[in-house]
Amino acid sequence: MPRFPDRRGLAVTAASADSVCRLDDAIDAYLGARVDTRTRLDAVLAADADFALAHCVDGYLRMLSSKREGTEEARAALTRAREAALRQPPSPRETRHIEALDAWSRGDMRRAVAHWSAILGDHPLDLLAIKVSQFVLSYLGESEGMRDVIGGVLKYWDSALPGYGYVLGCYAYGLEEAGDYAGAEKLGRRAVEFNPCDIWAAHAVAHVAEMQGRRREGIAWIANGAEHWHGCNNFAFHLRWHEALFRLDLEEHDRVIDVYDREVRAEHSDEYLDIANAVSLLWRLEQAEVDVGTRWRELAERARLHIDDHSLVFVDLHYLMALAAAGDATAVEQFLHSCERFAIEESTEARVMADVGLPLARAVVGHRRGAFASVVDQLLSRRNDFRRIGASHAQRDIFDQLLIDAAWRDGQLHVASELLAERTARRPGNVWGWKHYAAVLRALGSSDATSAGRTLDRLREA
Repeated sequence: MPRFPDRRGLAVTAASADSVCRLDDAIDAYLGARVDTRTRLDAVLAADADFALAHCVDGYLRMLSSKREGTEEARAALTRAREAALRQPPSPRETRHIEALDAWSRGDMRRAVAHWSAILGDHPLDLLAIKVSQFVLSYLGESEGMRDVIGGVLKYWDSALPGYGYVLGCYAYGLEEAGDYAGAEKLGRRAVEFNPCDIWAAHAVAHVAEMQGRRREGIAWIANGAEHWHGCNNFAFHLRWHEALFRLDLEEHDRVIDVYDREVRAEHSDEYLDIANAVSLLWRLEQAEVDVGTRWRELAERARLHIDDHSLVFVDLHYLMALAAAGDATAVEQFLHSCERFAIEESTEARVMADVGLPLARAVVGHRRGAFASVVDQLLSRRNDFRRIGASHAQRDIFDQLLIDAAWRDGQLHVASELLAERTARRPGNVWGWKHYAAVLRALGSSDATSAGRTLDRLREA
């Protein structure tokens, strides 16, 4: 069983040292969100069909699509990995990767994370395990878990090891989601100094600016970094989504529409992240009383293709938002029934759908239909569980906004006031929160309305 060291000295079972080197290149491309990741990996597999770990990477990439067909393709990659393992017995570390892919492709995301954690316990320099575990932990809403996994291996890394900058960028994102904004910004900026093309690290710093309400700094950070992202995949559109959020808080509505058309939805792709970016941005624009024209129609056409996917609850909710906004009542009912069927299955995301996803799905539809009281009834007691649908705080914020907006529109002013008091304490630099808090306090005749209005004016001038 020939084994060769990768760039960090980990033994890899492969036909040649060249195969291992080329797999390292493909993994680096994945960490860097490079557009040529798939091309690089396909070349590895074409040259070394019995490369079990490369088949695992193939399966991981297909799972990252978060589509039903991607899951089916991942299972096929798993079969190829197992067949390769029979011909070229892998190391225990590589076997763990095969088992992690097996668990993930069966929908057992927590079991997959357990395998990656075990790998990192014995092999803290496994860059692949670091990255894929962060993705899955993010979509489990495990902010502290993301932080702690990388925090536990960081002492084994230093700047002399290839990939160190990527590890810092991943740690920065984990720190940001866990609320350590100073630490996240410091490490994110350091990672970008190591590699200006590291878009994930740049993304972590953009998140810090978003959570702290540093709108102009965030716009400048993205503008300065964009020149290095030309070789990146659609994740670059997500950074432009962040730019649009900053501009929305600055009430630059025409610029936001321009960013949407030229960047966020420049390509009418079927990628889940692109659609989620677009859906959440259009919803926010409408809440700011901006006419978004016929833009919902194109998103709904894409969403209809994914009624039975159910790879991630977070993604399902955005598909449903598009269908409801486009007024496709038939597709909305089909999607809701499909979610109900999925909720009784045995998988990590099915449990999330049953506990949190279905109430959110019904609330999304109810809000669009003007049934605001039902939205509050569905969500008020569950708002602390929104994190279970995963993604980032910034991405999930749309559901907090939906609940607050429903309480306001239904005249439940005291509920809205309490929610906004929590929000402004948690995000004191957020213009949206202070704008709505000031309006609610004025409607209540509260003496605090004047102070809230002054805070809002100060933030707008910043």
